[in-house]
Amino acid sequence: MTRLALLTALIVCAEASAQVVLAPPNPQVGSPQPATANPKVPRPGTRPCVVHLFENMEFADYNPKAFDYTPPPECHGPWAKVVFTADFTVTEGNQYDRTGSFYLGHANIYYGTTAEPGANLSPDWHVERDVTDLSAIFKSPQTGEAILGNFVGTYNGVVYNGIIYADAALEFYPASPFWPAPSTPDVVVPMPDAEGGAVTLNTTSSQLTQTVNLPENVERAYLDIITQSQIGDEFWYTCVPNDVASELQSCGNTAFREAEISIDGQPAGVAPVYPWIYTGGIDPFLWAPIPGVQTYEFTPYRVDLTPFAGLLSDGSQHTVALSVYNANNYFLATANLFLYTDHGAKKVTGSITSNNLSAAPSPIIQENITTAANGDVSGIVTVTSTRDYSITGFVNTSHGKVETTAGQIVQFSNSQHFNITSAEYVQDIHQSTFTVAHTSSQNGSVVQDSVKQFEYPLVLNYSQVGTSTGIAVTTTVQQSDIANTSERLNGFPIYDANLLNEVNSTDTLNFDSSGNFTGPSNRDSWQRYVSLDSLGYCYDRVITSADGLLASIKDEGCWGH
Repeated sequence: MTRLALLTALIVCAEASAQVVLAPPNPQVGSPQPATANPKVPRPGTRPCVVHLFENMEFADYNPKAFDYTPPPECHGPWAKVVFTADFTVTEGNQYDRTGSFYLGHANIYYGTTAEPGANLSPDWHVERDVTDLSAIFKSPQTGEAILGNFVGTYNGVVYNGIIYADAALEFYPASPFWPAPSTPDVVVPMPDAEGGAVTLNTTSSQLTQTVNLPENVERAYLDIITQSQIGDEFWYTCVPNDVASELQSCGNTAFREAEISIDGQPAGVAPVYPWIYTGGIDPFLWAPIPGVQTYEFTPYRVDLTPFAGLLSDGSQHTVALSVYNANNYFLATANLFLYTDHGAKKVTGSITSNNLSAAPSPIIQENITTAANGDVSGIVTVTSTRDYSITGFVNTSHGKVETTAGQIVQFSNSQHFNITSAEYVQDIHQSTFTVAHTSSQNGSVVQDSVKQFEYPLVLNYSQVGTSTGIAVTTTVQQSDIANTSERLNGFPIYDANLLNEVNSTDTLNFDSSGNFTGPSNRDSWQRYVSLDSLGYCYDRVITSADGLLASIKDEGCWGH
């Protein structure tokens, strides 16, 4: 049995239950319910107004669900913070993980994937997202779309009966002297600005494009991006060069993917692709009850487009485009363009003065694969890529000339070691993505610097080995999201923040000599989430699981950080 055939031979569960259960407020030790160490979004101390977007909405087909939004009359903006919340449940039974994305006025307000149910498990979970930067769209009534395609029925003799339900709401926290409203974008442009949500990108040349007519007083611009791998690209970090894909029983186009941003065809930015692993990914038992990093709620990657503010303000139409290098059937892409305008002028001028970003990366591929006379295959395949660019532009505003340089260093590496024989298939993957995004803006004698570092390490060890009773498939995954932010004003620190979100999981799938699944073993996982900043916020929690049940919860208290 090949690796791919074996991975599809997993677990058809029993009939569904129609009971809908809301997510518990905290993880429960001894429970099989989904559990994460993720903190809630920090809230201001004011009393929020809550607008329910929808309640108990059923997802049992592929039709988008419409809903309406009306601003809270008792809570006029500006708001100190706006928080999106949602509670999900899947009925007992058999169902794949599904992708959910919610939109207001076509702007994305949530993106994530779902838990998988079991014969005796109806999983439920809670997600939150800080959506304060979307305040501009919350000021007026909007039509919304909830897109969560979910097949319920029989396909190829298999019954899929897990029905997904969801509640969603927005919490509006009024500003006060102690909780002032932050500066938020004046204009939000969804990409795509159309119904239907994320756009499919099948190849490198596929693009999500949006033609925009913008205000003529744009001072700053940012693009929040989500590029989600699906189908042939779901496990892109396991892929290899096309010429060895067949003998290594893997997907092609190498293990390198990268999002490219352009404005009017001119390279404008780069965004790494996070290696999300969904709850059905590789081995479903790895992710219950503790899912992978960001599995239930994806974090958009922000690219600073401020050097283009003068160009975007020239009164002409402009086209913003997003693509994924090496996309191989397929990626889903969605983005929000955020614009800050000059409140003291209706018209600003400016232009790009330098841009050394190339349109495409130049990955380096190395292959050292040996095929023996008996057909055994072994060796190493690596792919690396380095981006180092800066873009400078200026804009003449009501408060003077502002010159901004935005750039990134993006270093990617993926190394895979294979050992394939008639008795085993071993694939060890070590992947690293390291990004330093630096923005420096000068307005007269005032210089503001922002440095954001991101690391996405991934270690994946997969071993399929024949035993005396059948086949054992052992997978171990170490996955992290590491972020550090530093803000400086004329060299003086004004804000620092650090985040670590790490999940480690291991499991062995056991099959008898006929290929029938006999159960998991050696199953455990843990997650640590640490978040702290220079304003005094501090959170540090570790959770562990064993044999599919939450085993412990420990709050570390941030001491020593």
